[in-house]
Amino acid sequence: MPKALLCTSFGPPETLVVTDQAAAPLGPGQIRMRVRAAGVNFPDTLMIANKYQFKPPLPFAPGGECAGTVLEVAPGVDRFAPGDRVIALPGWGAFAEDLVVDAAQVSRTPAGMDDITAAAFVFTYGTTYHALVQRAQLRPGETLLVLGAAGGVGLAAVELGKALGARVIAAASSPAKLAVARDHGADAVIDYGADDLRQALKALCPAGPDVIYDPVGGAYSEAALRSIAWNGRFLVVGFAAGSIPSVPLNLALLKGCAIVGVFWGAFTAREPGLAQANLDALAALHQAGRIRPHVSATYPLAAGGAALRALIDRQATGKLVITMA
Repeated sequence: MPKALLCTSFGPPETLVVTDQAAAPLGPGQIRMRVRAAGVNFPDTLMIANKYQFKPPLPFAPGGECAGTVLEVAPGVDRFAPGDRVIALPGWGAFAEDLVVDAAQVSRTPAGMDDITAAAFVFTYGTTYHALVQRAQLRPGETLLVLGAAGGVGLAAVELGKALGARVIAAASSPAKLAVARDHGADAVIDYGADDLRQALKALCPAGPDVIYDPVGGAYSEAALRSIAWNGRFLVVGFAAGSIPSVPLNLALLKGCAIVGVFWGAFTAREPGLAQANLDALAALHQAGRIRPHVSATYPLAAGGAALRALIDRQATGKLVITMA
């Protein structure tokens, strides 16, 4: 029987348990896949604590993205066949060896991409490409500030900012994290664990950054917004710091700037054609060597709770991936 890492009661990652789970029946429009690797993402940590907007019924396996091989397709599903290598975005359920998922939530793994890389690819780069291209309309020659620049979406923003022709300033909480950001193309760095963010930004770009990419929230959001350039765009991506900042809205008036929300999941549901075009563009960038997902650690399924704990404690750089036996 296939194994799964289950949340049986809401709580911290240490309460997750690995158990045998009967394979789910295959419904209309679905595929069954053998999961080879699953990416670990911040929403997973919220979901097991019952703090996320989507609340699957207990028990459930967390895990919103994975890569593997198609085992079976339902009648009428003609986009995939057994043996195809695929990436799936089920929302939850990916921390399991066997997964049944709607075919609409599945795409082919780009040529030349291994399963571990594929499992770390779509959430971070899909979110970030949508943020920078559709939401911020980042232009060549502009300055992009990335907060939390060593995390999964942060490193994706560093790489994609460079690919789109921007000057990229990476901000993170330690020299070690900033070294990773530099390795992925950052032009300048700020250690906001040691230095005053506003003063450092003033020295690096007196006019302020044109676009701010903020997946962190917390104390640094307002400081960054106060430094933004005229006509700047502040991207609200997430709140990895754990607190949702309240910013004075007069700053948007005084700076002539836009505060722009980035909800990639809703975007993919509402504009699937454009979302797929984004993924095609990302696959081309990866094949050209212009983006390279950074997986800092892999964990076996039995240690999946430790992977979530490392993410919560902000010990990871880039992505963490759970691998199946």
